[in-house]
Amino acid sequence: MTQLLLVEDDEVIRNTVRMALERYGYQVCVAEDGLTGLERFREQEPDLLLLDVMLPELDGIGLCRRVREFSLVPILMMSARGDALDVVSGLEAGADDYVVKPVESAVLVARIRSLLRRASFAAHPAAQDDSQPQDVPEPAALVFGEVEIDPGAMEVRRGGKPVSLTPTELRLLLELAANPGIVLDRRTLLREVWEYTWDGDSRVVDLHIQRLRAKIGAERIETVRGFGYKMRR
Repeated sequence: MTQLLLVEDDEVIRNTVRMALERYGYQVCVAEDGLTGLERFREQEPDLLLLDVMLPELDGIGLCRRVREFSLVPILMMSARGDALDVVSGLEAGADDYVVKPVESAVLVARIRSLLRRASFAAHPAAQDDSQPQDVPEPAALVFGEVEIDPGAMEVRRGGKPVSLTPTELRLLLELAANPGIVLDRRTLLREVWEYTWDGDSRVVDLHIQRLRAKIGAERIETVRGFGYKMRR
């Protein structure tokens, strides 16, 4: 059973979200503050972390940063206001996506499923399509300057050294690398990477591009103002 860790200080919201997620078949561990959340994360090693921005002891931004020091597990932030500073700070800290409270359980579960699919694909790429013949050759490595991307092994190297990417960062990089020299707008990236079926917040894309550039080199991803982004050879 997929295990989630929910860190939320409001008891009513915490219980409501926990029961809603349990109805969808998830096993949910809870914590009421950031420090307890960090301790339980280390103990439980959940498949996904769902946390509020405003938390006592250690806020959600701080907790996200601490977790990213040793784990690439998907992180979904919750913001009561959808405040721009909260959103940007959460994404910069390493969160994969965010939702604004109150959020419908169906929407929350859709976001969770999308994050879990990305994590599963990154961990077990060969198991995603059992219909393919077993003797199909592995896709060739993609090379962009000193950056080498192995789509089959889901590995990225820069100057021969491994690059640690979250599942979302890896999925975003693969989408750009599969279309070298082609400008992909934010709506396309939101649809293909985050699986948004509606117009999402472009800040999610922009902040992940920023994080990717810091890891693989700013020159590799070009901004085409007014349009989107493209991978440079």
